Amino acid sequence: MSELKTSFIGIESPNPFWLASAPPTDKAYNVNRAFEAGWGGVVWKTLGEDGPPIVNVSGPRYAAMHGKDRSVIGFNNIELITDRPLQTNLEEIAQVKKDWPDRALVVSLMVPCTEEAWKSVLARVEDTGADGVELNFGCPHGMSERGMGAAVGQVPEYVEMVTAWCKQYSGLPVIVKLTPNVTDIRQPARAALKGGADAVSLINTISSVMSVDLDSFSAVPTIDQRATHGGYCGPAVKPIALHMVSDIARDPDCAGVPISAIGGVSNWRDAAEFILLGAGNVQVCTAAMTHGFKIIDDMVDGLSRYLARMELSSVGQAVGQAVPSLTDWQHLNLNYTVKAQIDQNLCIQCGRCHIVCEDTSHQAISARMNGRRHYEVVEEECVGCNLCVTVCPVENCLTLRTLENEVDLRTGRMIKSEEKIQWTAHPNNPMAAPDA
Repeated sequence: MSELKTSFIGIESPNPFWLASAPPTDKAYNVNRAFEAGWGGVVWKTLGEDGPPIVNVSGPRYAAMHGKDRSVIGFNNIELITDRPLQTNLEEIAQVKKDWPDRALVVSLMVPCTEEAWKSVLARVEDTGADGVELNFGCPHGMSERGMGAAVGQVPEYVEMVTAWCKQYSGLPVIVKLTPNVTDIRQPARAALKGGADAVSLINTISSVMSVDLDSFSAVPTIDQRATHGGYCGPAVKPIALHMVSDIARDPDCAGVPISAIGGVSNWRDAAEFILLGAGNVQVCTAAMTHGFKIIDDMVDGLSRYLARMELSSVGQAVGQAVPSLTDWQHLNLNYTVKAQIDQNLCIQCGRCHIVCEDTSHQAISARMNGRRHYEVVEEECVGCNLCVTVCPVENCLTLRTLENEVDLRTGRMIKSEEKIQWTAHPNNPMAAPDA
């Protein structure tokens, strides 16, 4: 099997799986259990400054969106940063790093947006022997109302300013954790790099209201008949996280920036996807909170076997391999043509493909009743949209095949592969045909 040891901005860990800054990394007890289970690193739950204590709610802090089998699809939390004393956390961090010198231990930080506050806390963290700091510019609830977290991460000028302070007052590697609650993730990423950041991590949680109790008319989770927005995470946010990670990996202004990917990593396959899109390691939270720390066994074994199967000797060789496959819409090949096809030996005649295509798509699947239901693809109507494949309950019953001859979308004429048109988008209209 392939080697999983990684060196992320000089921080060594035996595998690329870190626990994200969250309840599972709030104290030494949990972190010790994580390292005993085999996790490569942790980002300690966000520390604040010495001052008025952080007070969390005494009541429901979490809410979940469940699948039909009660699996957690999405997870929402309204918990704040650590409510334990700063000195207690610092002492535990120092002891854990001493006991586990081969594991990555990064400390998440969030203090008021003043130079002195950051200077003070950085010096104390550095004294613990921690491997680096992660600046929490992403928390969307509770702390953002106090001018921290996402309130900083949403303003590129603040991101650059605070990052520069941290590079000035600390010799530790600085990772900037980005909020997804922005229009363009590249802007704060660029600002972090201007400030001297060694890496970025993303995504933090997405602002959300999880649900509404239809009997009490209260949003959930409910604290004494009141509710607030929280941070959304879990498997449901993975596509958003993949998009934002790849956006940074593709951005010329962020070229080569190390990325620690967060957002819906539940198994080794998820981790591999993020790595292929440019991440040097991944951080996990929701999966650990819903299944426990032992999930690391399958993650490590699965990723190692996958890399070996792909003849990649290390994680580093896989980083960014899928980035060249991404492009902007106007650069897609508009001559590429696929059609749906049904394997009649696998078809169970449920009719879902026909219904969804008939009602909501292109009327490209016919239905015949001749003693039994029978469905066929109407090729001249099929646009290869993949809807039928998506809803079919039988794996590989519905698939897409590429046509040997393709259609010139300007004229409708069938053309051969060697006649493919070189389509150049008009600068003001990506759908426009090239000049004659």
